[in-house]
Amino acid sequence: MAKTIQEINEKIKKGKAVVYTAEEIIDVVKSKGTKKAAAEVDVVTTGTFAPMCSSGAYFNVGHSNPRIKLGGGTVTLNDVPVYTGFAAVDILVGATGIPEDDPRNKVYPGKFHYGGAHLIEDLVAGKDVRLEARAYGTDCYPRRKLETWIRLEDMNEAVLFNIRNAYQNYNVAVNLSDRIIHTYMGVLHPKLRNATYCSAGQLSPLLNDPLYHTIGVGTRIFLGGGIGYVVDRGTQHNPDVPRTDQGVPRMGSGTLSVTGDLKQMSSRWLRGASFTGYGVTLAVGLGIPIPVLDEEVLKRTAVTDEDIVAQVVDYSEAYPNCVPGSLGEVSYAQLKSGSITVNGKKVPTAGLSSYVRAREVANILKGWIAEGSFQLSESVAPLPSVDSGVKFKLLQERPILNNARVAVD
Repeated sequence: MAKTIQEINEKIKKGKAVVYTAEEIIDVVKSKGTKKAAAEVDVVTTGTFAPMCSSGAYFNVGHSNPRIKLGGGTVTLNDVPVYTGFAAVDILVGATGIPEDDPRNKVYPGKFHYGGAHLIEDLVAGKDVRLEARAYGTDCYPRRKLETWIRLEDMNEAVLFNIRNAYQNYNVAVNLSDRIIHTYMGVLHPKLRNATYCSAGQLSPLLNDPLYHTIGVGTRIFLGGGIGYVVDRGTQHNPDVPRTDQGVPRMGSGTLSVTGDLKQMSSRWLRGASFTGYGVTLAVGLGIPIPVLDEEVLKRTAVTDEDIVAQVVDYSEAYPNCVPGSLGEVSYAQLKSGSITVNGKKVPTAGLSSYVRAREVANILKGWIAEGSFQLSESVAPLPSVDSGVKFKLLQERPILNNARVAVD
Protein backbone atom coordinates (compact mmCIF):
# COMPACT_ATOMS: atom_id res chain seq x y z
CA MET A 1 0.00 0.00 0.00
CA ALA A 2 1.45 3.35 -1.07
CA LYS A 3 2.04 6.12 1.48
CA THR A 4 2.55 9.86 1.22
CA ILE A 5 5.10 12.06 2.95
CA GLN A 6 2.23 13.87 4.68
CA GLU A 7 0.99 10.60 6.16
CA ILE A 8 4.47 9.71 7.33
CA ASN A 9 4.88 13.15 8.92
CA GLU A 10 1.66 12.66 10.86
CA LYS A 11 3.11 9.47 12.30
CA ILE A 12 6.34 11.31 13.14
CA LYS A 13 4.36 14.00 15.00
CA LYS A 14 2.61 11.32 17.05
CA GLY A 15 5.84 9.46 17.76
CA LYS A 16 4.61 6.40 15.90
CA ALA A 17 6.89 6.40 12.87
CA VAL A 18 8.88 3.22 12.25
CA VAL A 19 12.43 4.18 11.33
CA TYR A 20 15.47 2.08 10.44
CA THR A 21 18.91 2.96 9.15
CA ALA A 22 19.97 1.80 5.68
CA GLU A 23 22.19 -0.75 7.39
CA GLU A 24 19.40 -2.11 9.60
CA ILE A 25 16.81 -2.31 6.84
CA ILE A 26 18.81 -5.00 5.03
CA ASP A 27 18.07 -7.58 7.73
CA VAL A 28 14.49 -6.34 8.14
CA VAL A 29 13.77 -7.01 4.46
CA LYS A 30 15.50 -10.38 4.64
CA SER A 31 13.39 -11.48 7.59
CA LYS A 32 10.02 -9.95 6.66
CA GLY A 33 10.13 -9.65 2.89
CA THR A 34 9.75 -6.49 0.84
CA LYS A 35 5.96 -6.30 0.88
CA LYS A 36 5.50 -6.65 4.64
CA ALA A 37 8.47 -4.42 5.45
CA ALA A 38 7.21 -1.71 3.09
CA ALA A 39 3.87 -1.70 4.89
CA GLU A 40 5.47 -1.43 8.32
CA VAL A 41 8.49 0.84 7.78
CA ASP A 42 8.05 4.60 7.28
CA VAL A 43 11.57 5.99 6.92
CA VAL A 44 15.05 4.67 6.16
CA THR A 45 17.94 6.94 7.16
CA THR A 46 21.26 7.13 5.34
CA GLY A 47 24.60 8.70 6.16
CA THR A 48 28.08 9.53 4.94
CA PHE A 49 31.15 11.26 6.34
CA ALA A 50 33.85 11.87 3.78
CA PRO A 51 36.07 14.49 2.12
CA MET A 52 33.98 16.76 -0.09
CA CYS A 53 36.21 19.35 -1.78
CA SER A 54 33.46 21.37 -3.47
CA SER A 55 32.27 22.85 -0.19
CA GLY A 56 32.34 26.34 1.24
CA ALA A 57 30.54 28.99 3.25
CA TYR A 58 29.39 32.56 2.83
CA PHE A 59 29.27 35.18 5.56
CA ASN A 60 28.01 38.67 6.25
CA VAL A 61 30.54 40.00 8.76
CA GLY A 62 28.68 43.21 9.60
CA HIS A 63 29.68 46.85 9.11
CA SER A 64 32.62 48.44 10.87
CA ASN A 65 32.74 52.08 12.04
CA PRO A 66 33.68 53.79 9.78
CA ARG A 67 32.41 51.47 7.09
CA ILE A 68 34.62 49.57 4.70
CA LYS A 69 33.83 48.08 1.29
CA LEU A 70 35.27 44.56 1.34
CA GLY A 71 33.72 43.91 -2.08
CA GLY A 72 36.51 44.25 -4.63
CA GLY A 73 39.14 44.45 -1.91
CA THR A 74 41.55 41.89 -0.49
CA VAL A 75 40.42 39.91 2.54
CA THR A 76 41.89 37.00 4.49
CA LEU A 77 40.63 34.99 7.46
CA ASN A 78 43.49 33.34 9.34
CA ASP A 79 45.58 34.10 6.22
CA VAL A 80 43.17 32.14 3.97
CA PRO A 81 42.11 34.35 1.03
CA VAL A 82 38.36 34.74 0.63
CA TYR A 83 36.28 35.84 -2.34
CA THR A 84 34.98 39.40 -2.10
CA GLY A 85 33.17 39.96 -5.39
CA PHE A 86 29.84 40.74 -3.73
CA ALA A 87 28.58 43.74 -1.77
CA ALA A 88 30.30 45.60 1.05
CA VAL A 89 30.63 42.95 3.78
CA ASP A 90 29.62 39.67 2.11
CA ILE A 91 32.45 37.19 1.64
CA LEU A 92 32.82 33.59 0.43
CA VAL A 93 35.23 30.97 1.78
CA GLY A 94 36.12 27.90 -0.28
CA ALA A 95 37.09 24.70 1.52
CA THR A 96 40.21 24.23 -0.63
CA GLY A 97 41.43 27.83 -0.30
CA ILE A 98 45.02 28.11 0.95
CA PRO A 99 47.27 30.95 2.13
CA GLU A 100 49.39 32.37 -0.67
CA ASP A 101 52.67 31.60 1.09
CA ASP A 102 51.72 28.03 2.06
CA PRO A 103 54.08 25.39 0.63
CA ARG A 104 51.43 22.72 0.16
CA ASN A 105 52.01 22.59 -3.60
CA LYS A 106 55.23 20.79 -2.73
CA VAL A 107 55.45 17.39 -1.12
CA TYR A 108 56.24 17.50 2.59
CA PRO A 109 55.38 14.07 4.03
CA GLY A 110 53.54 14.44 7.33
CA LYS A 111 53.34 18.24 7.05
CA PHE A 112 50.07 19.66 8.40
CA HIS A 113 48.47 22.40 6.35
CA TYR A 114 45.77 24.96 7.07
CA GLY A 115 43.15 26.06 4.58
CA GLY A 116 39.54 27.07 4.09
CA ALA A 117 38.23 23.77 5.45
CA HIS A 118 40.15 24.21 8.71
CA LEU A 119 38.91 27.80 8.89
CA ILE A 120 35.29 26.61 8.62
CA GLU A 121 35.95 23.99 11.30
CA ASP A 122 37.51 26.60 13.62
CA LEU A 123 34.58 28.98 13.18
CA VAL A 124 32.03 26.25 13.89
CA ALA A 125 34.06 25.28 16.97
CA GLY A 126 33.57 28.82 18.31
CA LYS A 127 37.15 30.00 17.85
CA ASP A 128 38.24 33.55 17.10
CA VAL A 129 39.78 34.02 13.65
CA ARG A 130 41.81 36.94 12.36
CA LEU A 131 40.20 39.11 9.70
CA GLU A 132 42.51 41.33 7.65
CA ALA A 133 41.19 43.53 4.87
CA ARG A 134 42.45 46.12 2.42
CA ALA A 135 39.99 48.22 0.39
CA TYR A 136 40.22 51.07 -2.12
CA GLY A 137 37.81 53.37 -0.23
CA THR A 138 34.74 55.23 -1.48
CA ASP A 139 32.72 58.22 -0.28
CA CYS A 140 30.19 55.91 1.38
CA TYR A 141 32.78 53.34 2.50
CA PRO A 142 35.83 55.47 3.36
CA ARG A 143 37.82 52.94 5.41
CA ARG A 144 40.76 51.33 3.62
CA LYS A 145 42.14 48.93 6.23
CA LEU A 146 40.62 46.60 8.83
CA GLU A 147 42.25 44.15 11.19
CA THR A 148 40.18 42.45 13.86
CA TRP A 149 39.29 39.18 15.56
CA ILE A 150 35.90 37.76 14.66
CA ARG A 151 33.94 34.62 15.49
CA LEU A 152 30.85 32.90 14.15
CA GLU A 153 28.46 34.41 16.68
CA ASP A 154 29.55 37.92 15.64
CA MET A 155 28.40 37.43 12.06
CA ASN A 156 24.96 38.31 10.77
CA GLU A 157 24.73 35.31 8.45
CA ALA A 158 26.96 32.24 8.21
CA VAL A 159 25.77 29.69 5.67
CA LEU A 160 27.37 26.45 4.54
CA PHE A 161 26.85 26.17 0.79
CA ASN A 162 28.36 23.11 -0.87
CA ILE A 163 28.05 22.87 -4.63
CA ARG A 164 29.03 19.20 -4.93
CA ASN A 165 28.50 16.73 -2.07
CA ALA A 166 27.38 13.12 -1.53
CA TYR A 167 28.90 11.70 -4.71
CA GLN A 168 26.87 8.71 -5.87
CA ASN A 169 29.59 6.07 -6.08
CA TYR A 170 33.15 6.84 -7.17
CA ASN A 171 36.37 5.36 -8.54
CA VAL A 172 38.73 2.98 -6.80
CA ALA A 173 42.14 4.60 -7.24
CA VAL A 174 45.35 2.67 -7.95
CA ASN A 175 48.76 3.52 -9.36
CA LEU A 176 50.38 1.39 -12.07
CA SER A 177 53.42 3.64 -12.49
CA ASP A 178 56.87 3.31 -10.92
CA ARG A 179 56.56 6.43 -8.75
CA ILE A 180 54.45 7.60 -5.83
CA ILE A 181 51.64 9.95 -6.87
CA HIS A 182 49.74 12.38 -4.63
CA THR A 183 46.03 12.79 -5.35
CA TYR A 184 42.71 13.74 -3.80
CA MET A 185 42.29 9.99 -3.32
CA GLY A 186 45.34 10.05 -1.07
CA VAL A 187 48.91 8.88 -1.60
CA LEU A 188 48.98 6.10 -4.19
CA HIS A 189 52.02 3.87 -4.05
CA PRO A 190 53.65 2.51 -7.21
CA LYS A 191 53.05 -0.84 -8.86
CA LEU A 192 49.65 -1.51 -7.27
CA ARG A 193 50.84 -1.34 -3.68
CA ASN A 194 47.53 0.15 -2.44
CA ALA A 195 44.01 1.06 -3.53
CA THR A 196 41.77 3.77 -2.08
CA TYR A 197 38.02 4.35 -2.35
CA CYS A 198 35.58 6.91 -0.98
CA SER A 199 31.98 5.94 -0.28
CA ALA A 200 29.91 4.63 2.60
CA GLY A 201 28.48 2.00 0.25
CA GLN A 202 25.22 0.59 1.56
CA LEU A 203 24.75 3.59 3.90
CA SER A 204 25.45 6.23 1.24
CA PRO A 205 22.43 8.51 0.55
CA LEU A 206 22.24 8.44 -3.25
CA LEU A 207 22.99 4.71 -3.42
CA ASN A 208 19.78 4.12 -1.43
CA ASP A 209 17.73 6.20 -3.85
CA PRO A 210 19.71 5.57 -7.04
CA LEU A 211 17.16 7.05 -9.45
CA TYR A 212 16.29 10.03 -7.19
CA HIS A 213 12.66 9.05 -6.64
CA THR A 214 12.47 10.69 -3.19
CA ILE A 215 15.51 13.01 -3.07
CA GLY A 216 15.02 16.29 -4.90
CA VAL A 217 15.18 20.06 -4.65
CA GLY A 218 14.07 21.06 -1.15
CA THR A 219 14.67 17.71 0.58
CA ARG A 220 15.45 18.28 4.29
CA ILE A 221 18.68 16.59 5.39
CA PHE A 222 21.25 16.18 8.16
CA LEU A 223 24.14 18.48 7.25
CA GLY A 224 27.23 19.12 9.34
CA GLY A 225 25.42 18.22 12.55
CA GLY A 226 22.48 20.53 11.85
CA ILE A 227 19.56 20.69 9.46
CA GLY A 228 20.16 21.47 5.81
CA TYR A 229 18.45 21.21 2.44
CA VAL A 230 19.14 19.96 -1.05
CA VAL A 231 19.42 23.03 -3.28
CA ASP A 232 19.64 21.22 -6.61
CA ARG A 233 21.78 18.72 -8.44
CA GLY A 234 25.44 19.22 -7.67
CA THR A 235 28.12 20.09 -10.17
CA GLN A 236 29.29 17.19 -12.35
CA HIS A 237 25.92 15.46 -11.83
CA ASN A 238 26.12 12.62 -14.34
CA PRO A 239 23.10 10.30 -14.10
CA ASP A 240 23.34 8.64 -17.51
CA VAL A 241 26.01 6.03 -16.71
CA PRO A 242 26.08 2.21 -16.75
CA ARG A 243 23.98 0.77 -13.94
CA THR A 244 23.27 -2.57 -12.32
CA ASP A 245 19.90 -4.30 -12.72
CA GLN A 246 18.85 -2.60 -9.46
CA GLY A 247 19.59 0.85 -10.95
CA VAL A 248 22.76 1.41 -8.92
CA PRO A 249 25.43 3.28 -10.95
CA ARG A 250 28.60 1.30 -11.63
CA MET A 251 30.73 4.47 -11.46
CA GLY A 252 30.58 8.07 -10.25
CA SER A 253 27.16 9.48 -11.07
CA GLY A 254 24.81 11.85 -9.26
CA THR A 255 25.79 14.67 -6.89
CA LEU A 256 23.97 17.15 -4.66
CA SER A 257 24.24 20.86 -3.98
CA VAL A 258 23.30 21.46 -0.33
CA THR A 259 23.02 24.31 2.15
CA GLY A 260 22.38 24.96 5.83
CA ASP A 261 22.85 27.41 8.72
CA LEU A 262 26.48 27.08 9.84
CA LYS A 263 25.56 28.35 13.32
CA GLN A 264 23.55 25.14 13.91
CA MET A 265 26.43 22.88 12.95
CA SER A 266 29.20 21.08 14.81
CA SER A 267 32.94 20.80 14.27
CA ARG A 268 32.51 17.05 14.79
CA TRP A 269 30.76 16.90 11.42
CA LEU A 270 32.77 19.56 9.56
CA ARG A 271 36.47 18.72 9.73
CA GLY A 272 39.38 20.20 7.85
CA ALA A 273 41.68 17.63 6.29
CA SER A 274 45.02 17.83 4.51
CA PHE A 275 46.16 15.47 1.78
CA THR A 276 49.93 15.29 1.40
CA GLY A 277 51.08 16.76 -1.89
CA TYR A 278 47.52 17.66 -2.92
CA GLY A 279 45.92 20.19 -0.61
CA VAL A 280 43.07 20.84 1.77
CA THR A 281 39.52 19.49 1.81
CA LEU A 282 36.50 19.45 4.12
CA ALA A 283 35.14 16.21 5.58
CA VAL A 284 31.35 16.60 5.74
CA GLY A 285 28.76 14.62 7.66
CA LEU A 286 25.60 14.31 5.57
CA GLY A 287 22.51 12.14 5.97
CA ILE A 288 19.23 11.91 4.06
CA PRO A 289 15.95 10.29 5.15
CA ILE A 290 14.27 8.11 2.54
CA PRO A 291 10.47 8.04 2.96
CA VAL A 292 9.16 4.53 2.28
CA LEU A 293 6.39 5.46 -0.13
CA ASP A 294 6.04 2.01 -1.69
CA GLU A 295 7.70 -1.37 -2.14
CA GLU A 296 9.97 -0.15 -4.91
CA VAL A 297 11.46 2.59 -2.73
CA LEU A 298 12.03 0.15 0.11
CA LYS A 299 13.62 -2.40 -2.21
CA ARG A 300 16.19 0.22 -3.28
CA THR A 301 17.09 1.01 0.35
CA ALA A 302 17.89 -2.66 1.01
CA VAL A 303 20.92 -2.43 -1.27
CA THR A 304 24.01 -4.13 0.19
CA ASP A 305 27.74 -3.68 -0.24
CA GLU A 306 27.68 -6.86 -2.34
CA ASP A 307 25.26 -5.15 -4.76
CA ILE A 308 27.37 -2.01 -5.26
CA VAL A 309 30.33 -2.04 -7.64
CA ALA A 310 32.96 0.56 -8.51
CA GLN A 311 35.52 0.95 -11.27
CA VAL A 312 39.23 0.42 -10.59
CA VAL A 313 41.12 3.31 -12.22
CA ASP A 314 44.84 3.93 -12.73
CA TYR A 315 45.40 7.52 -11.54
CA SER A 316 48.89 7.66 -12.99
CA GLU A 317 47.59 7.68 -16.56
CA ALA A 318 43.93 6.75 -17.22
CA TYR A 319 42.35 9.42 -15.01
CA PRO A 320 40.27 11.45 -15.85
CA ASN A 321 39.40 9.52 -19.00
CA CYS A 322 38.08 6.53 -17.08
CA VAL A 323 36.99 3.63 -19.24
CA PRO A 324 34.57 1.41 -17.27
CA GLY A 325 35.98 -2.06 -16.82
CA SER A 326 39.49 -1.23 -18.06
CA LEU A 327 41.02 -2.53 -14.82
CA GLY A 328 37.87 -4.33 -13.72
CA GLU A 329 35.25 -3.50 -11.16
CA VAL A 330 34.94 -4.58 -7.54
CA SER A 331 32.14 -4.62 -4.98
CA TYR A 332 32.15 -2.59 -1.80
CA ALA A 333 32.07 -5.86 0.12
CA GLN A 334 35.41 -6.71 -1.49
CA LEU A 335 36.79 -3.23 -0.81
CA LYS A 336 35.79 -3.40 2.86
CA SER A 337 37.36 -6.85 3.23
CA GLY A 338 40.76 -5.17 3.17
CA SER A 339 42.02 -6.22 -0.24
CA ILE A 340 41.05 -6.63 -3.88
CA THR A 341 42.68 -8.35 -6.84
CA VAL A 342 43.86 -6.17 -9.74
CA ASN A 343 45.74 -7.60 -12.72
CA GLY A 344 46.17 -10.81 -10.77
CA LYS A 345 47.78 -9.04 -7.79
CA LYS A 346 46.33 -8.79 -4.27
CA VAL A 347 46.12 -5.10 -3.40
CA PRO A 348 45.39 -3.71 0.11
CA THR A 349 42.48 -1.26 0.28
CA ALA A 350 41.75 1.79 2.42
CA GLY A 351 38.58 3.88 2.60
CA LEU A 352 38.70 7.67 2.77
CA SER A 353 35.06 7.70 3.88
CA SER A 354 34.40 6.72 7.52
CA TYR A 355 31.79 3.97 7.71
CA VAL A 356 31.67 4.30 11.52
CA ARG A 357 30.81 7.99 11.23
CA ALA A 358 28.33 7.30 8.42
CA ARG A 359 26.54 4.87 10.72
CA GLU A 360 26.51 7.51 13.45
CA VAL A 361 24.96 10.09 11.09
CA ALA A 362 22.23 7.63 10.07
CA ASN A 363 21.51 6.83 13.72
CA ILE A 364 21.38 10.50 14.77
CA LEU A 365 18.93 11.22 11.97
CA LYS A 366 16.90 8.16 12.98
CA GLY A 367 16.77 9.50 16.55
CA TRP A 368 15.64 12.96 15.43
CA ILE A 369 12.79 11.45 13.42
CA ALA A 370 11.78 9.01 16.17
CA GLU A 371 11.57 11.82 18.75
CA GLY A 372 9.57 14.03 16.37
CA SER A 373 12.12 16.85 16.03
CA PHE A 374 12.77 16.24 12.33
CA GLN A 375 10.04 15.96 9.72
CA LEU A 376 10.36 15.03 6.08
CA SER A 377 9.92 17.58 3.31
CA GLU A 378 8.37 17.25 -0.11
CA SER A 379 10.80 18.03 -2.91
CA VAL A 380 9.66 20.89 -5.12
CA ALA A 381 11.47 19.64 -8.23
CA PRO A 382 13.14 16.37 -9.22
CA LEU A 383 16.82 15.85 -9.87
CA PRO A 384 17.80 14.97 -13.45
CA SER A 385 17.85 11.19 -13.75
CA VAL A 386 18.53 8.58 -16.43
CA ASP A 387 17.77 9.73 -20.00
CA SER A 388 17.43 13.36 -18.86
CA GLY A 389 20.13 14.48 -21.26
CA VAL A 390 22.31 15.74 -18.40
CA LYS A 391 25.88 14.55 -18.89
CA PHE A 392 29.27 15.43 -17.42
CA LYS A 393 31.46 17.14 -20.02
CA LEU A 394 35.21 17.43 -20.22
CA LEU A 395 36.68 20.82 -21.07
CA GLN A 396 37.17 21.31 -24.81
CA GLU A 397 40.27 23.47 -24.98
CA ARG A 398 40.44 26.16 -27.68
CA PRO A 399 43.74 27.86 -28.52
CA ILE A 400 43.96 31.62 -28.02
CA LEU A 401 46.22 33.49 -30.45
CA ASN A 402 46.77 37.24 -30.13
CA ASN A 403 43.78 37.40 -27.76
CA ALA A 404 41.51 36.09 -30.50
CA ARG A 405 39.47 32.95 -30.12
CA VAL A 406 40.20 30.28 -32.72
CA ALA A 407 37.32 28.04 -33.69
CA VAL A 408 37.80 24.31 -33.28
CA ASP A 409 36.04 22.07 -35.79
